[in-house]
Amino acid sequence: MAATPICAHLDQIEVTALPETIEGCEECLKIGSGWVHLRMCMTCGKIGCCDSSPNRHATAHADESGHPIIRSAEPGEDWSWCYIEEVAFAAPRRAV
Repeated sequence: MAATPICAHLDQIEVTALPETIEGCEECLKIGSGWVHLRMCMTCGKIGCCDSSPNRHATAHADESGHPIIRSAEPGEDWSWCYIEEVAFAAPRRAV
């Protein structure tokens, strides 16, 4: 019996490594807003703010782009989230 994949969208992961330097949420920096935690889109690498932040840019990016999976960009955190299937899992180290 084959193992069930974590989610059906793993094939859309193109970026797994966080950038060496992260200035902050790309959109918040443009508008001079703050954020709580940072997330990275695993399809294109865009850095956005979490849903606890006032502007929720990571979720907005997923909604607008259709890119389904993010990973935490916070130091010491190693998890990913699929917006479509609403499932969390360990951040993949390389494209699947």
